Amino acid sequence: MLLFNILLIIHFGAFAGYLFILASLWKDVTVPRDKTGLILGITILLTGIALAALKYPAINYYKVIPKLLIFGVITVLNGRFSDKPFTRPAYYWLTGLTLLAALIAVVRV
Repeated sequence: MLLFNILLIIHFGAFAGYLFILASLWKDVTVPRDKTGLILGITILLTGIALAALKYPAINYYKVIPKLLIFGVITVLNGRFSDKPFTRPAYYWLTGLTLLAALIAVVRV
């Protein structure tokens, strides 16, 4: 249980860090980005997989599958704009999908 809680704190911290990066781009989406978002994304992915492995077989698939699809779309958008600044629509999609993933994570069903 301690390992699960530690992974959950790391997962939450990485997610909050990614959300902070998106929030810092709010005024000007054309600001050059560093590789911090990539590192946080990899951390979110690895801790998410580890959390699911620790909970298996009692996984909430109705939460995991949509969040995994959202993560895939966010990855594609970040990959598409890796060498250039975000466009406004891409930035709004990234922010909206990130907030949707957070909402899916915290809503009790």
